[in-house]
Amino acid sequence: MADRERRMFREQVLTYAYILLYIALSSGQIFFNKWVLSSKEINFPFPLGLTLLHMVFSSVLCFLLTKVFKVMKVEDGMTMEIYTTSVIPIGAMFAMTLWLGNTAYLYISVAFAQMLKAIMPVAVFILGVAAGLEVMSCRMLLIMSVISFGVVVASYGEININWIGVVYQMGGVVGEALRLIFMEILVKRKGLKLNPISVMYYVSPCSALCLFIPWIFLEKPKMDALETWHFPPLMLTLNCLCTFALNLSVFLVISHTSALTIRVAGVVKDWVVVLFSALLFADTKLTIINLFGYGIAIAGVAAYNNHKLKKEASRAISDDSQQTQLTATTTSSTSER
Repeated sequence: MADRERRMFREQVLTYAYILLYIALSSGQIFFNKWVLSSKEINFPFPLGLTLLHMVFSSVLCFLLTKVFKVMKVEDGMTMEIYTTSVIPIGAMFAMTLWLGNTAYLYISVAFAQMLKAIMPVAVFILGVAAGLEVMSCRMLLIMSVISFGVVVASYGEININWIGVVYQMGGVVGEALRLIFMEILVKRKGLKLNPISVMYYVSPCSALCLFIPWIFLEKPKMDALETWHFPPLMLTLNCLCTFALNLSVFLVISHTSALTIRVAGVVKDWVVVLFSALLFADTKLTIINLFGYGIAIAGVAAYNNHKLKKEASRAISDDSQQTQLTATTTSSTSER
């Protein structure tokens, strides 16, 4: 009994350690990218190029881990039809999310960017309804209205609002919502379940290609013309490694808890980023209206997560009930024979 309690205690400590690692890496990566893109020390204002480097690094590292060193395994079941209809759209939307989200940091503060990200459940829900994955209800409509109202209030309280940055950030939100929708279609309709390492193994090369084409036309000429930027190799490797470590931490949290825990931890991470950015960056000035509106939005997000939790729990109970009935029927037919 004592051994079991100690084992359970160790598992709980390990789970919380993984959650804290995810929050630290996710927050740190946001600050790291902001510093790389806008600091005078590095002077690398090329978000498309930075995102492309991340995807190339992830592609190479995933290949080494799964195919060369065989530290991790890539699940079977991937076909050309699934790759072209699901993985490529996921890769394209992932590239769009990272590119536009990183570009927004050039125009708006980290705190305000995180506040705008709170609108994510609204975008996911609307696109989910359009794709037939979600059902419109009065309860969900109320939750979406609360989140939207909170984001509007938080935006109203922003002192130095830049609409170009807002457009980029909202474009990133739409891209992420579409990526989540395509991921759900991949799992529910295609029946393929992949861990995050497998997802990165398939998605990273596709995202790198989707980023490489616009990079040639949009940023490469600027990088060739501007000779003052300098990205130290050590800093570059560290930045890419942090991105990969973040994806790995997501895998660890999900494997020990659930996808919902990631969403809840993401809410905590957003608050950490908002508050710490006010201390770290000079362009971040938080107002009472900012925080009040963001608080309303987060309350709506919490209600959304709670609704999803109850929905997943009822689905699990329904699946268990069906499995029990199927087992009973099989046993009965076997007895009759």
